[in-house]
Amino acid sequence: MFMPDSLQALLAQHGGVVITAHANEAGISNERLRMLVKAGILERVSFGVYVSPGELVDKMYTAQLRRPKIIYSHDTALYLHDLTDRDPIQYTVTVPTGYNATKLRDDSFTVFTIKRDLHEVGVKQVSTVFGNNVNAYDLERTICDCLRSKNQMDIAVVTDAIKRYAKRKDKNLNKLMRMGTMFQVEKPLRSYMEVLL
Repeated sequence: MFMPDSLQALLAQHGGVVITAHANEAGISNERLRMLVKAGILERVSFGVYVSPGELVDKMYTAQLRRPKIIYSHDTALYLHDLTDRDPIQYTVTVPTGYNATKLRDDSFTVFTIKRDLHEVGVKQVSTVFGNNVNAYDLERTICDCLRSKNQMDIAVVTDAIKRYAKRKDKNLNKLMRMGTMFQVEKPLRSYMEVLL
């Protein structure tokens, strides 16, 4: 048995990862995927996710492929933006209100929910350590989210992140204050910024 060209193209296009939906769209059946796994040509790393044998798995990227509504946020976004040195033990994501997050929690994700009209505010593509792009909140939205959820986070991590943000050349203080108003954290945000700037 050999790997179909269409599957090789999918693996190349998606950083060595293919999900069942993409394979099916390319004309590769679930049965064919099972046969490729049995023959050792593919490895199944989780439900509906396959990689070439020996491929290191970018869990952030594969989770995003399977669940396009998730947006990496809070401590995970801090890590992606280099605002903390702490590698997240569990990935933190934000989903719109009403999203069924049971499987995400079962997969050890920390899940925050927010109104649908605010869910995509401040979303941008950010590279993982594997070089794959995932959806995460931008610097300013991440700072606001951390302040909104400071009771559920390590306050030392939040304070350090805000200090690092204040030193960055790519910070946008006007945007930060607009977001602070939008997410109702303007007062604590001003307190931090008055001390740091």
